Amino acid sequence: MLCAALQRYAIALLGFPMTLFGPGPTVSHDALRLLAHARTAFAAVGEDGGRLYAAPPLIPDRSGLARLQARLWADDDLRLILAWRMYARRLGELQPHRDLNVLRGIVGPRMKESYALLAGQIAVERCGRRYGRINPGKAGLPNLALYHAASAVEAAAAIAGSATATIPQLGFINENPGQSFVLDIADFYRDTFTNPCTFKDAKRARDRPGENIERLARRITGGGLARQGVIPSMIRRIKALIAEDEK
Repeated sequence: MLCAALQRYAIALLGFPMTLFGPGPTVSHDALRLLAHARTAFAAVGEDGGRLYAAPPLIPDRSGLARLQARLWADDDLRLILAWRMYARRLGELQPHRDLNVLRGIVGPRMKESYALLAGQIAVERCGRRYGRINPGKAGLPNLALYHAASAVEAAAAIAGSATATIPQLGFINENPGQSFVLDIADFYRDTFTNPCTFKDAKRARDRPGENIERLARRITGGGLARQGVIPSMIRRIKALIAEDEK
């Protein structure tokens, strides 16, 4: 219980912008009251932050990033410039194109190349964008692993978004989903984190046919999120991304 931890270890809540509750704990009303009094946000998450189940709107009393994000998003020119910069960072180079559809067309083939390279390195079959919710088993191990690894990284991005009090609906590259900005942030990590985890998950599942692919992918990807400090990295990236355009 959080209260017991507070009494035993005297955790300075004012020094933590957000507290994550993983599977298992029982949280008392007094614990939530202390969090609210300290203006410390909290979220119920999966193991190693691989899912975000709930994050009540108990956010530190600052709205600066959200207001900047809304201003950038509402200006067509600024929104396009920010999207272009996001693509430049993700691709590692500035692109001569400013049309989002053209930039999206560049990313697609690069993803296929990334899948092929990793599949060869880790010795598993390639994966594509094939996942059916009605019968997911037909998608094959790499596609199932991609779905679950991507879900875990998106959960990490949602946690980072909650910690920074940014607005998940106001994405700059992704536009229609309710978690558009979350997807924008998760996409930064697709080449360097999500795709490598995908093929590691698929290889482990192939070598251990009795294990559940979803549980295996959550454990491997979640462990990587924790070891590599992905959520703190996402928080820093969100702050830098929005604040940079204010300069």
